[in-house]
Amino acid sequence: MSVDTGLIEVLRSVLGWCAVINIVIVTYWFVMMSVAGNWVYRMHSRWFPIPQERFIEIHYVGMMRYKLASFMFTIVPYLALLIVF
Repeated sequence: MSVDTGLIEVLRSVLGWCAVINIVIVTYWFVMMSVAGNWVYRMHSRWFPIPQERFIEIHYVGMMRYKLASFMFTIVPYLALLIVF
């Protein structure tokens, strides 16, 4: 079975950049919630009546799920391609 190494290189590159972008997004999200969490809450509570504790919980779970999805769909396949090819 022949595998096009050029295609593998492109796929590896795409997955690597997706991983970098996902890490930047989740880092930005974390920094915004750590540094400006009260401002973010005030901005969102204008539109959605939600207690601050619940708001923080939603963001914490959201970050956790985003990181998990990033690992499963970008970082793990990237590492698998590095190992196999």
